[in-house]
Amino acid sequence: MSESQQTGTLPASKNADKLCAGKTADVQDVWQTLRRDARRVIAEEPTLRPLVDDVILSRKTPAAALGARLARRLAREDMPRGAMEPLLAGVFENHPHIVHSAMRDQIAMFERDPACFSLLEPLLFFKGFLALTTYRASHQLWHDGRRWLALYLQSIASEAFAVDIHPAARIGCGILLDHATSFVVGETAIIEDDVSILHEVTLGGTGKASGDRHPIIRSGVLIGAGAKILGRVEIGSGAKVGAGSVVLNDVPPHTTVAGVPAVIVGESSEQNPAIEMNQTLDCGGMI
Repeated sequence: MSESQQTGTLPASKNADKLCAGKTADVQDVWQTLRRDARRVIAEEPTLRPLVDDVILSRKTPAAALGARLARRLAREDMPRGAMEPLLAGVFENHPHIVHSAMRDQIAMFERDPACFSLLEPLLFFKGFLALTTYRASHQLWHDGRRWLALYLQSIASEAFAVDIHPAARIGCGILLDHATSFVVGETAIIEDDVSILHEVTLGGTGKASGDRHPIIRSGVLIGAGAKILGRVEIGSGAKVGAGSVVLNDVPPHTTVAGVPAVIVGESSEQNPAIEMNQTLDCGGMI
């Protein structure tokens, strides 16, 4: 039985969704790189030793490291670190695909963000990465039937990172959330692999309709800062959405849209805008 049959919803699209498909990350290779970079951080900046020791060097697995880092940021009076860390680390240990997804996100941020100079930097400092990894844990809890706990994680992640991703949303791998502040994703949204999204982007619904009511973002898409994409619209593979645009209709693959409401202003000059991060409109302006 398909997921749509199980949930009673209509299929999202006539196109198959590409979620965590294609290339893989060598988890052990990335983990060894993180540990090497951690030792370098301590040598160059001893003040950070407590953080780096706690999150990386004292941990035996990347799952434990992810659990420790998120617990440091998300622990609250109603769920202190002593309860938060084993919960998150357990989710990551029991579901290795989440660790793999997180590492693909780290690689995406390192490769696409010129301000990122180490694979360790997203894990220590990038709230976009931390918010996305928290979503991945909440998404697993949601599908395990622990929906109240999933919603709790969504709520505290929104407080900690100013990022609000519904745990039922479906998000692929290799995602760059650059800056990430005020990023909002609704319940039925789909984001495929290798998408780059800047801050203050909303993937929202329109009105109170039930069912599939949030956008589908296909692979290779670049979404500029402040863009609002509303309703069950589909942003085709390799498209660009200009900063501040309001998108209310489908966007064909490999086109660039901008404006309020957004209209097509050109064709994407790159095969994969999300990878190239070329934030220019293909009519001469900037997204």
